Amino acid sequence: MLLRELELELPIALDRQDSLAQIREAARFRFPANIAPLRLAITKSNNDHVSCAISSLETLSELGDFSDISIFDFEPRKHENTSRFNVVFLIPTGIGAEIGGHAGDATPAARLIAETCDTLILHPNVVNASDINEMPVNSLYVEGSVIARLLMGTIGLVPTRANRVLVIIDDHKDELFVNAAINAVSAARSSYGLVCPEVVKLSPPIRMRSEFTDFGTAAGEISGIERAFEVIEEHEGEYDAVAISSVISVPEEFHQGYFDAAGKMVNPWGGVEAMLTHAVSSRFNVPSAHSPMFETQDIANRDPGVVEPRMAAEAISLTFFESVLKGLHKSPRIVTDSSQLSEPGVISAADVSCLVIPDGCVGLPTLAALEQGIPVVAVRENKNLMENDLTMLPWRSDQLHIVENYWEAAGVLCAIRGGIAPESVRRPLEHTRVSTRVFKETEKEQLPTEQAKHFG
Repeated sequence: MLLRELELELPIALDRQDSLAQIREAARFRFPANIAPLRLAITKSNNDHVSCAISSLETLSELGDFSDISIFDFEPRKHENTSRFNVVFLIPTGIGAEIGGHAGDATPAARLIAETCDTLILHPNVVNASDINEMPVNSLYVEGSVIARLLMGTIGLVPTRANRVLVIIDDHKDELFVNAAINAVSAARSSYGLVCPEVVKLSPPIRMRSEFTDFGTAAGEISGIERAFEVIEEHEGEYDAVAISSVISVPEEFHQGYFDAAGKMVNPWGGVEAMLTHAVSSRFNVPSAHSPMFETQDIANRDPGVVEPRMAAEAISLTFFESVLKGLHKSPRIVTDSSQLSEPGVISAADVSCLVIPDGCVGLPTLAALEQGIPVVAVRENKNLMENDLTMLPWRSDQLHIVENYWEAAGVLCAIRGGIAPESVRRPLEHTRVSTRVFKETEKEQLPTEQAKHFG
């Protein structure tokens, strides 16, 4: 099996109401029977076409267990459940986001937004900071494809007290890194009670290679993923979540160049990690997350100096694994049976009150929110590589709120939660809109008064 990123141009206009259906139909003809799309981002759009980056799984023959997986499946919600205020907080991986594009540096923003809601649903890229994970206590940590399917209406989430986390690591040629990964698991077990049924070493390991797309976003290529799938299948029933730590090959100069660029270089590791976890969670319907291993001791021993604060968590870690284990410890269970989505305790699309994204980001979550009638708050200050004008999309009245920063986003969320039109607290306040509807008089209305009385 091979996982790789494809770049396509599709003749689609995002200003139409059926943009999601358009993409589904256009993409259907681009993929033969042995390829399954797993992740989609619209990198650039205009009035008549979109440029897409699509992560896809390729097999030599039939797709097998992936044949019934479609990222484009959509179930419209019938209503919104307003008993709780639940927010999805999304910062796509590998797009060079100013906030959240590095080592868990969106955590303060996530913690701020968490104060405005009952439950904050986020993905690993937001809070994974190597050995640190300070995600909000009222947050649910789920992989990006799970967020997409939640908003598309095809799955639900059930909070849990704790998970059994199956750990899969590379059988690294340097035992230092194998030992470090195992020690990270043991530290989690002894410090907060993580349950790990087994650590499985893969030999030969999964082959993960990072690369940048022509558009500049981080992606990559993965081979040998079927070895991880076999392990996960063999341990079915023994785990609730899957943590993976493996080597990601990048040019050697990237290790120091990334720190030297002081935030100007897109994190080269995150994109290919997202491709892997999308495949695992889509295939097995379990929470999953990944952390990279160093390639050699020489790279691990280098002193990057005092680095830009957003990258500091990466500069002090050997395994980058603790944040993954902490996140998966209480990651929610995934419900795929549509008959159970309305059961008490299950969070479905009907329970999502708002989506918060960086400005310009269009993917399945944004398009799903558009069609589900879910309000979207887009943050301008979180600059990124995506070249999309969100105002082009056919939003319902007062559905899209473009704000300057996460402070303002928190205020808009509080207003929405309170049933207050966000613009009503700003000045100047626009005049009330008034219109006159002119009707043509009917024949009855033109009758003489006496006849009108008679008919009355």
